[in-house]
Amino acid sequence: QVQLVESGGGLVQAGGSLRLSCVASGRTFSSYTMGWFRQAPGKEREFVAAISWAARNIVYADSVKGRFTISRDNAKKSVYLQMNSLKPEDTAVYYCAARLGVVATTLNEYDYWGQGTQVTVSS
Repeated sequence: QVQLVESGGGLVQAGGSLRLSCVASGRTFSSYTMGWFRQAPGKEREFVAAISWAARNIVYADSVKGRFTISRDNAKKSVYLQMNSLKPEDTAVYYCAARLGVVATTLNEYDYWGQGTQVTVSS
């Protein structure tokens, strides 16, 4: 089992930046693909970004490409999401997720989830 805890959310103005962190515990972290998803009120949870265990494969949703950067530090059992040029439509609860396998972009392919951290972007 893997436990995930997100942090770094908050309130920012449009155009600003935030850095989200996710710390994992449990089974070997480096064996897992890590992903970020987000969910706004009344909307489905959507894919944001994912990174493979060795960081050789990285995938971003079109909505965040060029603005967000996902990275990981296996020694620290952590994954990060650097968010720049934030827009009001980025407002959501952001979730860290993990799966034992290749990079995936759908919710049902991930096995473990954090509790989420709120990101609010004002205009």
